[in-house]
Amino acid sequence: MFTVDPYRDRMTMTYILRVWMPDRPGALGALASRIGAVGGDLTGIDILERGAGRAIDELVVELPDDSPALVDLLVAEIHQVDGVDVEDIRPAAEALHDPRLDALETAAVLVGAPTPESAIEELCSHAIRTVGAAWGAVVDLEAGEVVVGDGEVPPAGWIVAFVADSQSSARVADGDHGPADVAWAPLPSAGLALVLGRNGTAFRARERRQAAALARIVDTRFRELKAMRSRLAHPSTTR
Repeated sequence: MFTVDPYRDRMTMTYILRVWMPDRPGALGALASRIGAVGGDLTGIDILERGAGRAIDELVVELPDDSPALVDLLVAEIHQVDGVDVEDIRPAAEALHDPRLDALETAAVLVGAPTPESAIEELCSHAIRTVGAAWGAVVDLEAGEVVVGDGEVPPAGWIVAFVADSQSSARVADGDHGPADVAWAPLPSAGLALVLGRNGTAFRARERRQAAALARIVDTRFRELKAMRSRLAHPSTTR
């Protein structure tokens, strides 16, 4: 997305980069230096996963323009840093990409949902944006149908089968087996499940935890709203 830089009076383009890098002192500094070499600014960083001496980071980078040549040059410069690989690069969905602020704002929206139905709808749309999914769906596991969907959602039968396999296999649920570009989280009180997908880019541990946290918030709100609705519908409350 294009934004105007008020300090330099020029248009900038914000990108999200997912990189694999050595988990050692100095690696991030070397990477930031390469970004600066092409006129880019490193404005944000989020650690998605760490282990075995490697880290998977998501970087927010502002470039002077959106020309493919500059993006290619940026990727080439990053690859000059020993041990660093670019997994994915995409334009930012919003001009100001602040994962922590976005998470708080999303939680506030979900907690403030006025009805059970709106809570489920808000969960689907906000989870897609917060986690960075290509599509999302909330499915009724018993009925085997999609309650809410956004994007190019796979058939309901496939989604329900995927969730069932994940529930029966700890390895699938942990992301060790099965499609890495699909993540899900249960809403037990509602009898539903949130399912998110991408096109080839894997969900990492932090992102799966984010999806699970959003699902827990909505499941709690769903239970509260259903209880409130039941109390209001009870004859003793209308006398």
